[in-house]
Amino acid sequence: MRGGERKIVICISGLAGSGKSTAARRIAKHYGLKLYSGGDALKAVASEMGYGVSKRGWWETESGIRFLEERLKNLDIDRRVDEKMMEWAREGNVVLDSWTIPWLLREGFKIWLEASEEVRAARIAKRDGISFEEALRRMREREVKTKEIYWRLYGFRLGEDFEPFHVILDVNNLDEDEVFEALRFAIDRWFLRGATCNTLGAT
Repeated sequence: MRGGERKIVICISGLAGSGKSTAARRIAKHYGLKLYSGGDALKAVASEMGYGVSKRGWWETESGIRFLEERLKNLDIDRRVDEKMMEWAREGNVVLDSWTIPWLLREGFKIWLEASEEVRAARIAKRDGISFEEALRRMREREVKTKEIYWRLYGFRLGEDFEPFHVILDVNNLDEDEVFEALRFAIDRWFLRGATCNTLGAT
């Protein structure tokens, strides 16, 4: 990067089934930015600890829930992952798919994707090939434990505290393309105004 060029940091958050990972991937590709996922970083740690994380929808499985319980007992697991995410954020020119970074990072453009519990459970059920009832049960169990981790570590209420966010987008009635177009408009208009496409590598 040449001296004086702007470092771009975009954070995208949302509860499971909100579409945050898909949106983050598309935004990173569109603007030519690196993509880092807090969930993927945690899964890498889980793999190192002996968990088999390759199964689709692993977070909502019994194995994924056991890993959550280990994280509750050892908060350093999440702390180390978040420290790595902060390093990537400081490098700049990144999209971060993360639940915690919007609260930890002062700079950057922060987006929350809001979807109802019913919509999210239906999406997870379709993704993982399970019933709506099973998806809802697994999702709720995971979220209770995840919220406890972040409350104990950082003192914020995931899915309830929206203070850090510049944009909160209701995605209940939007498809993947509509979410992308809405985010692209918001980023262009409210965050990247004045930056050139050549600088950002936008397509």
